[in-house]
Formats: sequence, C-alpha cells, structure tokens
Amino acid sequence: MQKNNDLAHIIADDRECKSDVIKSLLEIENVEVDIRRLSIGDYQIGNRVIVERKTLYDFAISIIDGRLFKQMLCLANSNSKGVLILEGTTGDVVDIGMTREAMQGALITVSMILGIPVLRSKDPSETAKLMVYIARQIESMARGGLQRQGYRPKGLRNRQLFILQGLPGVGPERAGRLLDRFGSIEAVISAGINELQTVDGIGKNIAEKIKWVVSEQVRC
Repeated sequence: MQKNNDLAHIIADDRECKSDVIKSLLEIENVEVDIRRLSIGDYQIGNRVIVERKTLYDFAISIIDGRLFKQMLCLANSNSKGVLILEGTTGDVVDIGMTREAMQGALITVSMILGIPVLRSKDPSETAKLMVYIARQIESMARGGLQRQGYRPKGLRNRQLFILQGLPGVGPERAGRLLDRFGSIEAVISAGINELQTVDGIGKNIAEKIKWVVSEQVRC
C-alpha cells in the first residue's frame, strides 16, 4: 500500500477480532480502527460504505444455510453503500460439494439483482489493503466534488465508473480511460491483458491484477 497522509477511519465489528484483517489494518500507516458491534456488515468505512467480508468457504456455507441472501438484503437496504469482499482462492472450496453454477448464480443475484459490488482478495492482508484503498479513494472523490448522498452514484456512467474503481489499481482517471476505451464494464472485463495495456496508465502489473480479479472462477 502506498503511503498516504490521509487518515482512514474504519470500524470493525467485534466478531471480526479473531480474523487477521484487523491485525493487518493496524499495520497500515494512517489507519484508525474502532472495534465495536455493527448491526450490518463486518466493517464500516467512514460513514459511506458497509463491507461484508466472507471467505470463499463461508460464502459457500452461507448459501447452503440461507444466511447469504438475508445478509445481502440488509446490505442492499442500508443507507450506506454495501460491498461484498470475497477472500481466498478456489482451493478453499474444493471439498464443500457445491456446484460452480450455484455459486455463480449467487454472485449474479448479489451483484446484478441486488446491486452490491463484489470485490476479490487473496488473503486477510489484501482485504485490509483493499478497504483502506476504498476509504482513501472515496475521500479523494469527495474532495473532487463527486460525492453523492449515501454515496450512491446517479447516472449510468457514474455507476460504471464507481464499479470500475473497485478493480485493483484503478482510480477515477484510469476508470474513465477504461470506460472511454472499451465502452462498457462487460467489455473491460472481457478484454485481454494486452488490450488493457493499451489504456494510458494501465501497465502489465495492473492489467494482470485486473484479469485475476475478474477471471478467477469458483470451482468445486
């Protein structure tokens, strides 16, 4: 994580104390962590974003026991912007016995029907860095005059830009360039590494990270 003098304030639910995410957050410069009970989600970023964090294993189990959609409905109905962070790799769910189609169907419901962005991380450390990045990105956008009530961008382009900024290494300027170059989120996701690198500011490293996030499949 690049050094930043802006203080990122993150509230962590006390039930997350056993995770390594809080430990990782405390190791990042200029991050303030407040631990208390949250009524919705696992983390609150400022007053704008509520994050539900799930390992891929817990994601699969929550589909089976019915928790997932109850939690996602609460998140969708919140006054804050809801985000789901899925943590881990496909090897974590090999032995669960859930079909790939069932998990993909759940992701489609969460992201497209309920409108909750789904972000990916490999491990607790990356989850922590991702949340801090979100906190600083939102603050940067607010200073630039793009803040919206409840932080819900209005208009198709603003929503598309907001979603693209959830990709690793993609800020407001790169999101705009990606959208201008490819025309839609679907086209950005479908683009290859070499195509992504044709966009100013997108090097090989960022292109590879984007493709990992959008291309890794959940398999059983």
